[in-house]
Amino acid sequence: MAKTVLHLDLDTFYVSVERLIDTRLQHRPLLVGGTSDRGVVAACSYETRAFGVHSGMSMKLAKQLCPEATIIRGDASTYTKYSNDVTDIIRKDVPLFEKSSIDEFYADLTGMDRFFGCYKYSSELRKKIIRETGLPISFGLSANKIVSKVATNEAKPNNQLKIDSGFEKEFLAPLSVKKIPMVGDKTYQTLRNLGVRHVKTIQEMPLEMIQKVLGANGTTIWHRAQGIDNTPVIPYSERKSISTERTFDRDTIDVDRLSAILIAMTENLAFQLRRGDKLTSCISVKIRYSDFNTYTKQLKIPYTSADHILIPKIKDLFKKLYNRRLLVRLIGIRFSHLAGGNYQINLFDDNEEILSLYNAMDTIRIRYGDRSVLRAASLGARTIGRMTNPFNGEPPVVLAHRKQ
Repeated sequence: MAKTVLHLDLDTFYVSVERLIDTRLQHRPLLVGGTSDRGVVAACSYETRAFGVHSGMSMKLAKQLCPEATIIRGDASTYTKYSNDVTDIIRKDVPLFEKSSIDEFYADLTGMDRFFGCYKYSSELRKKIIRETGLPISFGLSANKIVSKVATNEAKPNNQLKIDSGFEKEFLAPLSVKKIPMVGDKTYQTLRNLGVRHVKTIQEMPLEMIQKVLGANGTTIWHRAQGIDNTPVIPYSERKSISTERTFDRDTIDVDRLSAILIAMTENLAFQLRRGDKLTSCISVKIRYSDFNTYTKQLKIPYTSADHILIPKIKDLFKKLYNRRLLVRLIGIRFSHLAGGNYQINLFDDNEEILSLYNAMDTIRIRYGDRSVLRAASLGARTIGRMTNPFNGEPPVVLAHRKQ
């Protein structure tokens, strides 16, 4: 049976949500993201793109290119709410779907042509989402995930496109190689240096040639250029790590402040582990100095999710890592090698009071929010917290304004 995969993408999602909340923002150039010069554009309206603005660009440059743009510091909880509204609609109507990001979905509609017609079904689903949420959304429909994603990008804004089976190569051939997922700026420049501008050129190249130029990634890019992709639609993906980091508006050398932020980060991530019934056995600390040199140090530890075990180890890693005495631009923490399970009491160091304390604090946090109970040492670290359980199967919310 021929596969049919639907790709749905909410158009300029953060911008669309802000315009839904405040209709005065309609048809005005709009930037969503970090408001400081070190902030990054998380989303931009189509009006700003005519000036060369794009997501991922520094807010400082975006303001220079489009000084008349309205800048909004986004709200993760609001975007999560609207994303969940769309997810609920898809969940009711689609038997197998994958939420790949806060504004992007894949659905496996294989076999539905027998009963309803995949394109008609997809069109009605899109109309339903627009009608019930007020958010613009585009879709691409084809035999696999990659071609459907490219088709969605070609259909935007607020439109739809179907690529019939057998016409994948013909559809991709005239497009720029940069439109192939996985071709970033460096890969694109490498291909441009070889005179490769359009997908058709890659289609005509021997596989061995592109492998020599791009290595292992060349194989994947070559297959995608041919319209070949066997990646299945996966409804749930187990998370393998959890992390958080902060970029400072001004570089700092205040060790006490850095220590307070590290404690707050560790405390919050440990709570997320316990909330998701997870344990970590590998912790790492990341530092980026003002000269943009970045260093990371990690440590293997016995499985745990306890603050009083993790915080001293994180502080020790930081002391070993922070040895240049330069201004710090960014710090971060990552817990990996995760395994399912509840915190196990240490027969020598722990007691029932500690476990009862964790249970009480976590109950309060779940009910009133991550920041409702804090250590005194972490009170100065603002904005560190999450809206949802990171282990609920949903993709993480990535916002450029999450700065310290």
